[in-house]
Amino acid sequence: MAHLVIAPLRVQQTKIKKFTLNLNTYRNSCFHVLNKAKVNYKSDIASQVSQLPSFTKVALTYKLFPQSKRRTDLGNVIAIHQKFFEDALVELGKIPDDDYKHVVKITQLFGKVDKDNPRIEISIEEIL
Repeated sequence: MAHLVIAPLRVQQTKIKKFTLNLNTYRNSCFHVLNKAKVNYKSDIASQVSQLPSFTKVALTYKLFPQSKRRTDLGNVIAIHQKFFEDALVELGKIPDDDYKHVVKITQLFGKVDKDNPRIEISIEEIL
């Protein structure tokens, strides 16, 4: 059985400014901004993750639903989600670690353009 978590493409950075979750923004930001983005990302998805069971081994699928038709590099966007999400799974006690013994498969997919609800859908399947 697969479990689904919906993650935003941007998280709050300050009261006014949002942090776009992609490698370009990530590489150009200082560690204070990155830490705040990671904390806010975990906060945004915590209620969904807390409803998940605990897993030993998982396969994760990240599916991107961008806001526009602009060509997008999947890896650019999903890399940050992968790092933040897997760290959140560990920190929230859903997997023991995010190493290759516990996260055994990662898939990146393009969904479709969704101008009203841009997001990343993260599917979690337990591997027995």
